[in-house]
Amino acid sequence: MLYHGLVVIEGNLTQDPELGAIPSGRSICRFSIASNRYYRNAEKALINEVSYVNIDTWGALAESCGKYLRKGRGVRVVGRLKQDRWQGEDEKMRERYVVVAEHVEFHPDPNRNDTSQAEEVAIETETNDNDMVFEQPEEPKKKKK
Repeated sequence: MLYHGLVVIEGNLTQDPELGAIPSGRSICRFSIASNRYYRNAEKALINEVSYVNIDTWGALAESCGKYLRKGRGVRVVGRLKQDRWQGEDEKMRERYVVVAEHVEFHPDPNRNDTSQAEEVAIETETNDNDMVFEQPEEPKKKKK
């Protein structure tokens, strides 16, 4: 099946992930990554363009991301682009784009000195539209560790 909203992005976490749950009890983990693009401009100077991308993960994938990811860790995310729209308290329309992850690869943890960490850890989850919450985004309630 051809899927036009497919997103593949690689980068490093900008802060520790936030693991929580929606009222139904389903786990959600949110994090942001910084993805770098390098290119040369007309004057041949090397330019670093940084994009910051918000990521949402659900279910077992959310639990794994909350457990293993930390600020600075590299990841490769495969998912779909989702646009959230809502009306703010000031009556203005708001929107944000987020990648809903279906697959996350964890790159080796830079904070561990373990040389046996040569393999990337890949975690996948099955998601469907019945699992998604279509309402104004809010901060998830944090789970206790």
